[in-house]
Amino acid sequence: MGSDDRLRTYRGKRDFGRTREPRGAVARGGEEPRFVVQIHDARRMHFDFRLQVDDVLKSWSVPKGPSGDPRDKRLAVPTEDHPLEYEDFEGVIPRGEYGGGTVIVWDRGTYEPLSHDRAGRPVDFARSLADGHATFRLHGTKLHGEYALTRFRGRDGEDAWLLVRKGPGTSSGHGTPDPRRARSVRTGRTLAQVAADDGPPAR
Repeated sequence: MGSDDRLRTYRGKRDFGRTREPRGAVARGGEEPRFVVQIHDARRMHFDFRLQVDDVLKSWSVPKGPSGDPRDKRLAVPTEDHPLEYEDFEGVIPRGEYGGGTVIVWDRGTYEPLSHDRAGRPVDFARSLADGHATFRLHGTKLHGEYALTRFRGRDGEDAWLLVRKGPGTSSGHGTPDPRRARSVRTGRTLAQVAADDGPPAR
């Protein structure tokens, strides 16, 4: 399945004549896979956790955000695949558009797939996600170390995931970052500053 097929849901939810979100056209290859964590002040404040898998960003909405504390099990709700260019997106999605609100790039970097089968052999990362459990090591500005995503069946019968830090916690011992005080690793701005700089959402 090509990126055009994988991005059909993403594109179908957006009016690119109104939003500055990327439509998705750039192919990247030969690099370590990327990850990005964005803070999204939409109807409900949340974090978006995205991992590059082939030519798209597999995406989850994480209400409380990722944690460096292994005791924290963060709910991660799968959302539609996003284009690779979304790693750089920061700004205001217009009111009335899907996901309307302010977005900042809280962290980004590369990751190492770590999933193995029972015999200890490496497993294709896309396959490990499809099978419902994937481990990886993040190399970001703020997030470092091994994490795991594990799928489970929620009370409503829908699939959900848990995002958990594996092994020892980070030296900072941080749990959930305060989203309103957090700053972008891309521009150093807060949500409020991005909202002010971009002006009111388009009508």
